Amino acid sequence: MDLRQLRSFREIAEAGSLSRAADRLRLAQPALSRQIRLLEAEAGLALFTRHGRGMDLTEAGRELLARIGGPMRQLERAIGELRALSGAVAGQVALGMMPTVAAVLAGPLTRRVAQAHPEVSLRIVEGYTGHLIEWVQRGATDATLLYGTAADLHLPVRDLFVESLVLAGPPGSGLAPDTPVGLAAAARRPLVLPSRPHGLRAIVEAAATRARIPLNLRHEADSFLVLKDLVECGLGFAILPRSAIAREEREGRIAVAPLVRPGIRRQVVLALPPDRAPGRATEAVLGLLAQEVADRAREGVWHAFPRSS
Repeated sequence: MDLRQLRSFREIAEAGSLSRAADRLRLAQPALSRQIRLLEAEAGLALFTRHGRGMDLTEAGRELLARIGGPMRQLERAIGELRALSGAVAGQVALGMMPTVAAVLAGPLTRRVAQAHPEVSLRIVEGYTGHLIEWVQRGATDATLLYGTAADLHLPVRDLFVESLVLAGPPGSGLAPDTPVGLAAAARRPLVLPSRPHGLRAIVEAAATRARIPLNLRHEADSFLVLKDLVECGLGFAILPRSAIAREEREGRIAVAPLVRPGIRRQVVLALPPDRAPGRATEAVLGLLAQEVADRAREGVWHAFPRSS
């Protein structure tokens, strides 16, 4: 078993097809197929089921994929760090984000990285809180953004920013940025929220529970895009960070109003793997992330924590 075989296995698992994986790796299909046969022979188990539409992982294949993700990333990162000794910052950095943060940060941060460090490849990995914690713990990501506070997490954590949540509704719903809505009144409206594993749902429910306010939950949507569509279509109201729906608000597709009595805020922190320090490429990306957050703070979008916090 060698790194080339494991990389081929991972690529086929992600592509779901031998031909697509061969194109990505720039390898002939017979050579790629042979690497998988050798890997299966060494494992003593079939890792894929073959069919006309492609290749699916067996139970053994899924288990192997889950176990090799972190170690492979660490090996690839080590190689990148060695190359970086020549002077240029290089390598791949995987950064986890919640969908509502990725909607604001992913594009601008990737542009910053491309301009400042053209030999660094940034991979944005979207997920919900439970997945994001798991991925950073096992090394599948180099760092991740999470809902805080920092004291709640058993990981190396840096505070990033705080943002107030707003009530979002369809056009014509009577919501306005200069007219706050009490949480009790907002909770009586038909609400569209993510399901319980989502960190945003936990924040909203915790605030409502503390205020002893029942929520009128009408629909659930784990996809941020679907959630926004349901609001735009008039099927319910959502409680969201205003920054994540700024474009829809500007275009008149979603109306917003501040929440009061009580207001609800989300705190976002940066969490790092528990067992290793960030490499040069990761620290370079995190430095640019801090700059992007600071820019948003100057625009009044977020309240940023000092970098020393």
